[in-house]
Amino acid sequence: MEKEIEAFISYLHNVKKKSENTCMSYKRDLYKLENFLEENGVTQVKDISATNLNSYVLYLERNRFAPSTISRNIAAVKAFYHFLLREHMVDEDVSENLKAPKVEKKLPEIMPVADVEKLLSQPEGNTPKILRDKAMLELLYATGIRVSELISLKLADINLKMGFVVCRDNGRERAIPFGSTARNALMDYLEHARDSMVLSDEEEVLFVNCAGEPMSRQGFWKLLKSYAAKAGIPYEITPHTIRHSFAAHLVENGADLRSVQEMLGHSDISTTQIYAGRTRNRIREVYAQAHPRG
Repeated sequence: MEKEIEAFISYLHNVKKKSENTCMSYKRDLYKLENFLEENGVTQVKDISATNLNSYVLYLERNRFAPSTISRNIAAVKAFYHFLLREHMVDEDVSENLKAPKVEKKLPEIMPVADVEKLLSQPEGNTPKILRDKAMLELLYATGIRVSELISLKLADINLKMGFVVCRDNGRERAIPFGSTARNALMDYLEHARDSMVLSDEEEVLFVNCAGEPMSRQGFWKLLKSYAAKAGIPYEITPHTIRHSFAAHLVENGADLRSVQEMLGHSDISTTQIYAGRTRNRIREVYAQAHPRG
């Protein structure tokens, strides 16, 4: 089964152009299935039955895997069988009747605007590091881009005059506007800090660490965590919390979902609709508190 799994992952990566995270996730899930099947005497793809797959799902449920994890495993198996049929490695899809458990959608953690303001006000001073940190935090909240996109930005991706940043993801490109606060922070960083931090004038990456190398995800997480603690914010903040807050605050202030979808880079608007649901919940709370017969 290992040969078929590796062929499938190669297909996802090279043909379907799936992200590295998606490929690794599917690979991990399918090797977990392979281990289960081998323990039950099944070693060849052609010998896997619908009963084997149902037993695997029951095994996941008995071992208290989260519904979201079970759903992801089932999605991986179904995608795998779609590939096997396409490549004529099997004659039938024994995964077609697998049913994913219902996954309750949790509302994302959203920061109050006041907490965002406290966080963004923490980098104080004029050292190169402080100016860089200020620019990164302001740009993250101003655009809602992912941390991977933030640290991958190149100088050419920023248009200060027009006020937008270009992000690329799996061959797709999108332009996200940003406001004057982020623009000013970026100008300060570019004019007074970046040249003294980069190792070479040929460096294209926008944000570098104190060693002059491109900023890493871990480096930015550490930076964010330190400023959150300094701001006295009592709950955990991740870069994705900033992204969620960006989207929710836009929707709460009247932005249409389609525009927010484009800025976030969501392929399906149903992913973006969770922010509208949060706004509806807030309206209900306001109604219940304010209406005489609420």
